[in-house]
Amino acid sequence: MKKILFFWNELKATFWFVPVVILIISILLSLGLVYLDGLVTISKDGLGQIFFVNNSDSARSILSTISGAMIGVAGTVFSITLVALTLASSQFGSRLIKNFMYVRLNQVVLGSYISTYLYCLLVLSAIRDSNGYTFIPSISILIAILLAIVNIILLIIFIHQIAISIQADKIIADISDFISNQVKILFPEKMGEELDNIKGLDIDSIKSKYNYITSLKSLKNGYLQYIDSESLIEIITKYDALLDLQYRPGGYMVEDMEIGLLYTHDNLDKENIKNILEQFVIGKSKNDQQDLEFSIHQMVEIAARALSPGINDPYTAISCIDNLTSTMCYLTKVKFPSKYRFDDENNIRIIADTLDFEGVMDAAFNQIRQYSAGSTAVIIRLIEALITINKFAKKESHKNAVMKHAKMVLNIGTESIKEDNDLKDLTIRSKKIIGK
Repeated sequence: MKKILFFWNELKATFWFVPVVILIISILLSLGLVYLDGLVTISKDGLGQIFFVNNSDSARSILSTISGAMIGVAGTVFSITLVALTLASSQFGSRLIKNFMYVRLNQVVLGSYISTYLYCLLVLSAIRDSNGYTFIPSISILIAILLAIVNIILLIIFIHQIAISIQADKIIADISDFISNQVKILFPEKMGEELDNIKGLDIDSIKSKYNYITSLKSLKNGYLQYIDSESLIEIITKYDALLDLQYRPGGYMVEDMEIGLLYTHDNLDKENIKNILEQFVIGKSKNDQQDLEFSIHQMVEIAARALSPGINDPYTAISCIDNLTSTMCYLTKVKFPSKYRFDDENNIRIIADTLDFEGVMDAAFNQIRQYSAGSTAVIIRLIEALITINKFAKKESHKNAVMKHAKMVLNIGTESIKEDNDLKDLTIRSKKIIGK
């Protein structure tokens, strides 16, 4: 079931899905309203003269004008979107293009203009004025006029959205919000059992009880995007087996590369092995549904580009560091799930490759630190970020991870900062973590 949900989320995230849905709705709406016009007789007296068209030539003229304008504006909207994508790609990295494509407003605007164009064409084809028979779908034409008004408002909103969507602060804030929501889903505070609570678990002894060891190999090249954990543990429990996974979502798979080892009492046939491998979704690009590092790397890429000699924008890098700091502070309070997964009868079934706090710290700050050489403001902000995280960290392993990064930041600052006062400032701040 979760695998179906994964593909549904992927489908909703495509640029074409929402416009196609709106197109289908416009077709159904036009057919329904034309049918309603055939059933309802509109009075052409009083307000009917103002709101309803009673002349076939006028009806055709109105629909032709609206349809022509809509398809023209749709081309303009598409061009503006491409320009925004080009700017975003060159300034923030091609991997961020997805963030712009998946903005729901952009999809709705494009779908709205194209669907209004199609709607007008279909209603236009329903007008009849020959051999003494006249049919003018007045209600349908009134709706077309209202849709045109709505589209004008949408165009204003769209231009405003595009104007602010390519600003660095807006992009960073959006990614930060997404990361915050993602970590709350992937790491709720009461999720799983921590490694410290599973002492005395003799994995080697458990593995030795099984008679067969089968190597699970990747079916194709690509990134491991998703693991249907619920279905996987049900299947492993059904076979009374143990699965030792060597990769987690985000890892790159080469065809026939070993994903993990399956320990079983009986020798499973190829169909059973295939059934297990089908719970792993492998695609051509990384995916953010189960891969927290992917989202963090998007933020890191913005900072790395900002620190490049060609751009040299330390303020953008500092903004990225600030937003990553809030994420890391939240992660100090959560319980990272255990690598050991148990069935309902408390039998260990899966040994997973899990992400820990130190791994997230490395993903968030390693590359920024490496690119920050020569940027004193960024180096000092890095140590300030680590001081903040250290205040939130309670576990010894978390504090050790923060201390490791503080030492590395101090080292790169010592090597690259030429001004003695700046270096002294960095050293004083680092002592709040290192203590020396």
